[in-house]
Amino acid sequence: MVVNRRALLRTGLAVSAVGAVRPAIAAAATEQVTEPQIYDTRNWNARDPNGTIQVINQRPSFIVVHHTAGENSNDFSLEHAFQICRDIQDLHMDVNGWVDTGQQLTNSRGGFVMEGRHRSLEVLTGGTRHVVGANVANNNSVVIGIENEGLYTNVNVTSALWNSLVQLVAYIAHQYSIPTSQIKGHRDFNSTQCPGDVLYARLPELRSAVGSTLGVAVTEEATWPLLQPGDAGVKVLAAQHLLRARGFRDLPADGVFGPATFAAMRTLAKQSGVPYEPCYACRHADESGFIGSAAWPLLVRTTPVGAPGEDGAAARVLLESHTLTADVVDTGTWRQLLN
Repeated sequence: MVVNRRALLRTGLAVSAVGAVRPAIAAAATEQVTEPQIYDTRNWNARDPNGTIQVINQRPSFIVVHHTAGENSNDFSLEHAFQICRDIQDLHMDVNGWVDTGQQLTNSRGGFVMEGRHRSLEVLTGGTRHVVGANVANNNSVVIGIENEGLYTNVNVTSALWNSLVQLVAYIAHQYSIPTSQIKGHRDFNSTQCPGDVLYARLPELRSAVGSTLGVAVTEEATWPLLQPGDAGVKVLAAQHLLRARGFRDLPADGVFGPATFAAMRTLAKQSGVPYEPCYACRHADESGFIGSAAWPLLVRTTPVGAPGEDGAAARVLLESHTLTADVVDTGTWRQLLN
C-alpha cells in the first residue's frame, strides 16, 4: 500500500506496547507533523526476504542519514526511484548476503520515499517497535536508517530530496520520540565518508528544521571528525602523532593525510580487530584507512598535556589551535579539541 499524507497531532503522554511512558518529544510537538507518502515494498516490486525480518519490542534511539554513493541521476521519476530500491536490494541480498535490503527507508533525488526492508513501514506506523536493519555496523538494534540516492562528497542534494528528508525525519522523530541530537550520519558510528561531506555538513540544518517542525529545542553534540586522504592541518598532525604513539614510528608527522597515514590507520584497525564497515549501498572508494568514529577510540589515551612523547605532542598541537584549556586530555576532551 501507499501511506497517504495526513496530519497528525498527538497530545499528552503516550504509552508504548511494553508499558513504558514515551519521552516528552511526542507530547511537546506544538505543530502538526505530516506523515509523508511512503511507497511500500509491494509498490516497487521487492523480492521476498530470504530470511526472517527481526522486529524487537523497543523504539530505535537514532535516526541515521546515509547516501547511496551512486550516480547523481537527473531522472527524478517515481519509476527510477523504484529501480533504485530494486538495485539496492539486489546488492544487499546477492552480494552482501543479507536477508533483505539493509536500510529501513529510501529517499530518491526526486523526493520519493520508499520502504526499504520489509515490515519497516508497518512497524514505523505503530511507533513502539523496531525493525532491525543492516545499515550501521554494531548499532542496528538502535538505529533506523535512511538511504538518500546519490553521492554527496562534493555536490549538494536536490531540493526535492532535502524537503522529503526533512519531512521524513520529523515524522520518524515524532513517532519514536527521538531527540534532535540523535539525528546522525553514518560516519558518526563507522569510519566512512557516508553520507558525504556535503550532506553531513547539513545535518545541523536538518536537526534545526526537524526541531522547528516538532516545536522542540535543538541540541548539538561533539562528534569524532572524519579524516581522509587529501586532508591537511592540525587534526591530521595530531592523528599522526597518535599513530606514532601506537607504534608507527616511521610515519611522518607533517600534517598531510597521504598514503602512509592511510596505510598506518588501516594496519592499526586490522591489528585491533576493527572490521571494515564502509558505506553499504554502493562502494565508491576504499575507506579502510579513514580516521573516523571507529578509529579515534583506538588512538586516544588520557594524557597530561605536559607529558613527553607523541601523545603529549598530539594534545599540545590541538590545544594550541583551540580556545579550550586543559591540564589533562581525556576522551571527552579529545573529542572537543577535534571539533
